Amino acid sequence: MCFVYCCVVVYCCCVVVYCHYCCVVVYCCCCVPGVPRTRVLKAGCFLPFLSFPSDYPLSPPKMRFTCDMFHPNIYPDGRVCISILHAPGDDPMGYESSAERWSPVQSVEKILLSVVSMLAEPNDESGANVDASKMWREDREQFYRLAQKIVRKSLGL
Repeated sequence: MCFVYCCVVVYCCCVVVYCHYCCVVVYCCCCVPGVPRTRVLKAGCFLPFLSFPSDYPLSPPKMRFTCDMFHPNIYPDGRVCISILHAPGDDPMGYESSAERWSPVQSVEKILLSVVSMLAEPNDESGANVDASKMWREDREQFYRLAQKIVRKSLGL
C-alpha cells in the first residue's frame, strides 16, 4: 500500500511519482480560499492523508485528515465520508446512486475538488460527525466560531 500526504489549502497542484513497489504515488497541494461566510473552513491549511489500496484504481483510496477537524462529513478520527470515496456499486442504504460513488476513471484531482467542495458546503443529511451535523443545523453561529478556531490552529495562529 502506498501513502500520500496532501495539503488541502487555493488551487490544486499534483506531482506524480511512480512507486516501484506497488502503485503511483501522487503528492498534492490544494488550497481552500478565503470566501464569504457562507463557506465553512475558509482560508485554512488542512493536511489529509490518502492511502491507495493495492488494487487501485479499481478500489478507491481512503482519506483521513491528520489535523483537528470539526465537520459534518468528517468522522471524529479524521476519516472523510464522501460519495466519491465509497466503493463502486449500489449503496446498500439507497442514499447514493452508483454514479456518485467511486469508479476507476476518477482522479486524485477530482477527489480533492470534491473534498474542497464538501468542506465549503457540508452535507448534514449524511453526517459522519453527529455533533457537527447537529450544530450545523441548529446553531450555525457556534459552528462558524468552532470552524474559525480550527482554521487559526491549522495556520499556527
